[in-house]
Amino acid sequence: MPMEPKDWIDVTTEKNHYSLDHFVIPKHYEQDVSSILIPHGVIMDRIQKLARLIVDDTTGPLVVCCILKGGHQYFADLVNYIKALTKSNGQSVPLSLEFIRVKSYKNDKSEGVTVSLSEEECKDFAGKNLLIVEDIIDTGKTMVKLLQKLDTYKPKSVRVTSLLVKKTPRSNGYIPDYVGFAIPDAFVVGYALDYNEYFRDLDHICVISVSSISLL
Repeated sequence: MPMEPKDWIDVTTEKNHYSLDHFVIPKHYEQDVSSILIPHGVIMDRIQKLARLIVDDTTGPLVVCCILKGGHQYFADLVNYIKALTKSNGQSVPLSLEFIRVKSYKNDKSEGVTVSLSEEECKDFAGKNLLIVEDIIDTGKTMVKLLQKLDTYKPKSVRVTSLLVKKTPRSNGYIPDYVGFAIPDAFVVGYALDYNEYFRDLDHICVISVSSISLL
C-alpha cells in the first residue's frame, strides 16, 4: 500500500531553509545554490529508515533496480543499508542489482517509455520481487508508464521507492510505496540530482539559484 502524507517528511522552503554558511558547500557551487533544503545527514538517516521498512516488507530475494542517472546515489546508499539489516527472524534479504535508463516518448497514438534493457533481460523479471529506486517523482507520468511496461513481464511483485516526491499541480497523483521527502515545486539539485549534468557531486539537496539556471 502506498505511503500516506503522514508517513513521509514534508519539506517546505519556510521551515527547511538552511543557510549555506551552516554547512560545507564545494567552492565551485557557492554562487549557484540559494539554500540547503535537506542536509546530507538528514538524507542518510531517512534512507536508513526506508531500508528498515523495505526489509520488513520483503519476503524472498529482491531485485533492486536503479533508475539512472539521478537515482544512483540513493540506490547505492539504500542497498548498503538493506545489506546491513535483518528481518525479525534474523535472516537477511538476498539481493540482485539491475540498472535501467528510462526514456519517455510520445507519438500520434499514445505515450510510453523505452528502457535500456533488452527484451530477454526484461523477461528475466518474471516471478521476481522488484524494487524500483528513483531519485524524484515529478508528474508521475513516466513512472506509471514504466510500471505498466514492467507488468507485462509478469514479476511476482513491484514496489517503488523515491527519495523525493515533488508537490506540484502537474502531478497525476501517483505516490510510490516508499517516500523519503515531499518537497516544494522548486528546482532542486545535489545528491546526484543534476542540472545539465552539474551538481551531482553536491552532497546536500539544495535549491538552485535562478541566475545559475540561466548561466550554466
